[in-house]
Amino acid sequence: MRSILTDWAKQQIRQTAQYIRKEFGKKRCDVFMHEVRQARRLIEAHPNAGSAENLLSELPKLYRSYVMNRYNKMVYRVEGDIIYIVDFWDVRRDPRMLVSQVN
Repeated sequence: MRSILTDWAKQQIRQTAQYIRKEFGKKRCDVFMHEVRQARRLIEAHPNAGSAENLLSELPKLYRSYVMNRYNKMVYRVEGDIIYIVDFWDVRRDPRMLVSQVN
């Protein structure tokens, strides 16, 4: 399977990377980007690795989330042989925001 990052997910990853680089340096940012790539590869190899996202259970499509580290998760849906990564979520944010961003 292959994955596609939505524009929103790309923007969220980019903003997070910029913040990490500014606050913690290039090395930590490189580690973060490596974690993003690893998570994508894992999801592509095992699309059901993520848990069903309870916050999005009311939506007509099944959304899953894969927890990358203690601060971030990827929210995605599978359609045929394509995985759409629709959001990159900082788990410290208000969970109700996730619903409004994906919906």
